[in-house]
Amino acid sequence: ATAVTTTSAVTTSAATTTTTATTANDTSSSSSSSPHQQKVHFHKFMLDVHRQMHLAQTVHGIRGSDAVLHHVLTRILQKGRILCFDEFQVTDVADALLLRRLFTGLVERGAVVVATSNRAPRELYKGGLQRELFVPFVDWLEETLVVVGMWDSEVDYRLVMSGGRGVAGGVSVSGNDSDYDDDDDSNPHGRVHETYFIQRKRNNHQKHHQHDRARQKFDSLFRKLTKDSPIESTVIDVQNRQLFVPHASLECDVAKFSFYDLCGRAKGAADYLAIGERFHTVFVEDVPALTFHETNLARRWITFVDAMYECRVKLVVCAETAPEEMFRVEGEGGREHTDEVFAFERTRSRMEEMRSERYLRKTWVGSITESHG
Repeated sequence: ATAVTTTSAVTTSAATTTTTATTANDTSSSSSSSPHQQKVHFHKFMLDVHRQMHLAQTVHGIRGSDAVLHHVLTRILQKGRILCFDEFQVTDVADALLLRRLFTGLVERGAVVVATSNRAPRELYKGGLQRELFVPFVDWLEETLVVVGMWDSEVDYRLVMSGGRGVAGGVSVSGNDSDYDDDDDSNPHGRVHETYFIQRKRNNHQKHHQHDRARQKFDSLFRKLTKDSPIESTVIDVQNRQLFVPHASLECDVAKFSFYDLCGRAKGAADYLAIGERFHTVFVEDVPALTFHETNLARRWITFVDAMYECRVKLVVCAETAPEEMFRVEGEGGREHTDEVFAFERTRSRMEEMRSERYLRKTWVGSITESHG
């Protein structure tokens, strides 16, 4: 079950949940007919806040932290006074130090906030730098907001929506021996595609034959969705930087990366959101099984999946393991990485949902941006 509370214009509400949190936020935002609402992933919201602060100083010539914050708050509320934040989490020290002033300002100006999170307020930013400066914001959250806990729920609603593991709303996980039925014209909901392909590691004797059936299907689907159009490398401008895309059909808005293209180098939410806003379908190959020695890679994959989900990108993966086996932390080393394990469990759940027919039928955010451009 999920629950959020409604409030007056001068108070806020929050749903602090397990992986079922997004369902509550979707219900809250869709149940209101008000045009003065905005639903946004928290990562993306904070990136926009920092961008607006920079523009206030460099373009509008505003000086003083109070004046800059006033300008940003005004811009935020012009888009809608009902704010629905998906995946509220704090991982950046700059965000941690800004949040109390930001949220206090929103509430004082009459905003209504509904947020979902995988952490109770007291667990936010746990172990972060200068967390003692963040604790007053935690106190404020617990005093001001209505916290609805769902820790006792044993139901993961993303799995319910996707039809469970293995077969997800007509979109199945492909192993080496699975039948490939990429187009099902008899399905009442239309054609569906396999979007997650498992290519198990082979021993040294077999390594030259790694292009097994799963990989062949992955490559075949890429050719099909790019419609035999030219495939070339390209770049995307991201905050005055250039992000390299190794394989892309600019005609079909489809891109392909290796896991290490995306996660092997220092990239952040802004990079991944730029990819999601440029390409409606993203293929990722050579996704490995990760251990606690590779937490930086795991963190980047978590951020990448969040960005693809936020942009409603169709994600096609060729991986060494199933999602639930992708990040394993065992033994003594795992005790230091409980946050990563917790976060990756949410990512696994999200990857399950992204294979569902319900998700695959959603409108890509890039087409929405273009239609309003």
